[in-house]
Amino acid sequence: MAKNDSVVNEDEMSLFQAAMSDVAPLPASDKIVSGGIKASPFPRKKKYQETETSEEALTDYVSIEMEAGDEWAFVRPGMSHQTLRRLRRGHWRIQDDLDLHGYVRDEARQALSGFLDDCVQQKFRCVRVIHGKGLSSKNREPVLKTRVGNWLMQCADVLAFCQAKPEDGGGGAILILLKAKA
Repeated sequence: MAKNDSVVNEDEMSLFQAAMSDVAPLPASDKIVSGGIKASPFPRKKKYQETETSEEALTDYVSIEMEAGDEWAFVRPGMSHQTLRRLRRGHWRIQDDLDLHGYVRDEARQALSGFLDDCVQQKFRCVRVIHGKGLSSKNREPVLKTRVGNWLMQCADVLAFCQAKPEDGGGGAILILLKAKA
């Protein structure tokens, strides 16, 4: 390393330190920032669609594939994972249910959309959707499980969801935490 290089590095360092002299560290936070993980590539919805769960806004685009025995869990980016733990442990009381047994895809999407809109209007925080385990389906696989999860991920009012506890439906149901409305 030449003598000029060390002078340049010292000059750059002193400029940097001068520029940073009045910078203070951010206060500690209980939120976890995920490194490099980005949200699903869903296009930004218009303002009026963000507050409503319109049936047309829920696409069948499947962003995550899952095996029949896998447990569904989702927490909106920016939310604490503590929220998901609380939902799993029953911190919020289930205020309403929707049973999708026997529904075909389009009927289920319409029913889910209307159900979520009603729950938001009634200011419910925690609701349960029973999608079934697929035991009556052609291949004995859950038909609606992944679709319901992907539809919920598209709803701006859904903060988190997870598989219900065995006494609340287990692998055939999910608990949903909705935004608190003022």
